Amino acid sequence: MRSFLSVLIGLFLVIDFASGQDIHWSQFNDNQLFQNPAHSGHFDGDYRFIGNYRDQWRSVTVPFSTTAISVDSKFKNIGFGINMFNDQAGDGRFRTVEVQGNLSYAFKLTPDSSHVLRPGINFGLNHRQINWDALYFDVQYTGYVFNPAAPNFENYQNDRKTNASFGAGFLYEYRKNDRFKILFGSSLFNLNRPNQGFYNTEVRRAIRSNSFVKGTFEINEKWDIIPSIQFSAQDVYRNLVIGASGKYYLNHPKKKYAALYGGIWYRNKDAANLSFGYDFADLFVGISYDINFSKLVPASQARGGIEFAVRYIIKKFKPRKVLHKVCPDYI
Repeated sequence: MRSFLSVLIGLFLVIDFASGQDIHWSQFNDNQLFQNPAHSGHFDGDYRFIGNYRDQWRSVTVPFSTTAISVDSKFKNIGFGINMFNDQAGDGRFRTVEVQGNLSYAFKLTPDSSHVLRPGINFGLNHRQINWDALYFDVQYTGYVFNPAAPNFENYQNDRKTNASFGAGFLYEYRKNDRFKILFGSSLFNLNRPNQGFYNTEVRRAIRSNSFVKGTFEINEKWDIIPSIQFSAQDVYRNLVIGASGKYYLNHPKKKYAALYGGIWYRNKDAANLSFGYDFADLFVGISYDINFSKLVPASQARGGIEFAVRYIIKKFKPRKVLHKVCPDYI
């Protein structure tokens, strides 16, 4: 098993990268299927629904907005789910729509399930399109005025492209109890490197790697700390995020589970973000805001993006089997 893990981890860490960049999320721990396909079915319950929304660079240009939805479930040791996102960016309303299916399998490494290994695969369709009519070019400047109605003399060969994409990943979890657990995962996306170019020249979508470590540790009766770190790489782009959230358990009057979260995160050479969340029974809602301090500060004025996350888990009611009934004393 150690040899198998060494080979598997090595495959994910020494891969060669090559052009393009996928979307990213600040609340990466609350968008599990986008983070790693092995997350499918990895939760306590029967059905999980997750929604995410991100709006950024509103202070710089036409805002970049991203919406994601995922649904997953499980049957015995098999996890399965579907996730999709719609991303729109810039003046040309460059849009990316992706729909992905995910499968995973849980290998229990110990009889008590305290150590579990989950490999997973990802497959889906990626569609990209752009509105050329919304873009302006320098030839539309006549020398005296800018005329947006003037011809731009551009020869557009295509304005949309659809491709299949494939990915794979794995998770390893050590779980002592609900308040002491460690999770490590690594994944690769766009393994087939689909051509996403709008022209005859091929523009291969680069392989994206993602690795993370997350832990939950009890401090006292009321507090947990949840640190995590994530590193993503795609072509020349690198994204390192590190931080932690504190979790405070509330005394709910109806004895239902409820908790508050508050955290701070640092994205290397780019931004910091503050996050807040609330758990109530099987519902979670979260919000975060990026504070930009990159070279874009003169335009962004330190304003990055706001992000929302919602998660709801359905647990089926399973009535207890009654093997026999005790007759009352008066019979």
